[in-house]
Amino acid sequence: MVKLLAFLETYKKDENGATAIEYGLIAAGIAVVISAAVFAFGGELNALFEGLSGSLDAPE
Repeated sequence: MVKLLAFLETYKKDENGATAIEYGLIAAGIAVVISAAVFAFGGELNALFEGLSGSLDAPE
């Protein structure tokens, strides 16, 4: 029983899982920001790249 209590006490002090969760939340936040930027500026970027593609294809 003492070993079980000691194990539970060390398990409560272990912060490796908390760190992984924090990194997961940071990655999720970055993904949301990237998605919002693509949604907001997607049409403008598409027009920009189509214009560049057209100017590269044009013969001189």
